[in-house]
Amino acid sequence: MLCAAMLTATASAQQTKVLTADKHNEYGMVYSLPKTAVTYEVTARHTVRAAGPYWQYAKKYLGTDDVIREDAETWEIVSVTATSHGVADPEKEYLMQLKPGATTYIGVAADGMLLSINREPAPVPPVTAYRPSAPLPKPDVRGYLQYVNEDFLSSQSSAKQAQLMQESLLEVRDAKLALTRGTAETMPTDGKQLELMLKSLSEQEKALTEAFTGVEVSETVTRKFTVTPEEEGSVILARVSDFAGFCEADDLSGWPLTLNVEITEEPQIPVNEKGEEKRLPKDAVVYSLPATVTLTLTLKDDEIDRRTIQMAQFGATFGLDPKLFTDKKAPSCALFDPATGALRSLSEAGE
Repeated sequence: MLCAAMLTATASAQQTKVLTADKHNEYGMVYSLPKTAVTYEVTARHTVRAAGPYWQYAKKYLGTDDVIREDAETWEIVSVTATSHGVADPEKEYLMQLKPGATTYIGVAADGMLLSINREPAPVPPVTAYRPSAPLPKPDVRGYLQYVNEDFLSSQSSAKQAQLMQESLLEVRDAKLALTRGTAETMPTDGKQLELMLKSLSEQEKALTEAFTGVEVSETVTRKFTVTPEEEGSVILARVSDFAGFCEADDLSGWPLTLNVEITEEPQIPVNEKGEEKRLPKDAVVYSLPATVTLTLTLKDDEIDRRTIQMAQFGATFGLDPKLFTDKKAPSCALFDPATGALRSLSEAGE
């Protein structure tokens, strides 16, 4: 029902160009109206927890129950942003036919999408690429081994090992306290040496403490998904696994990240003074009348984002009289929305 594609290559600003009517194109300029695509930027917090091998002794030797009891890995969505942009619809391609000598010109995107008439087109914002990051390394809770003594290594009892580690931890803390108070038996000769000694003792204290409390590390990971809806309904953009994070939509190891599309307001055809729908002018310059659409993103059946935007493919089309743009005395100019193809402004050239 919906086609979704993940961006995997570097993207740059879409180039624009100006088309003029000339003999080589038989005084006709071809343009397209857009479909509206939406790029979601989903950011998740990836957290990895590793339990210390002596966590069950933390209450006895450290006086705390605030410890990690088992290894775990989680992914949590923390933010969602979305931007819309237009892509040329090959089924909505039109010809603006002019007469020889006409000075009318149009601005189009690189794919032929109409952007302006008798005005330079504004740059089309780029769609930035997704760049995968390196995986988060598993926390190391065995750093304490470089600071234990022979009695610890020869002991076969985890309870005895925990006791010996606590004694080593107290020795390290006492040494730090003595250095900071200036009461150590061997004081450093300068500030730099003191800094290095305190740093070494802090690393030892951290490693010995983590053997009881465990280690937690986290990172944020952002993925981008571009989707071009074709009709109302739902589609799975991707899945989010507690182990692999973002994964493909057909990977059943993760929870579905689902987008639902609902048309909430149809466009209105312009009316005249009598309230009657206007007729399409002959050889009209066609533009889009987008519909209002509500997009809802859910994960684990929980709504994580809802927004209402304008989308061209669910709307209608209308047209402007081409004489507005070919009038030699007072030609008009027009600007169109690059995301929806809607008419943004219509004025006389130079205004």
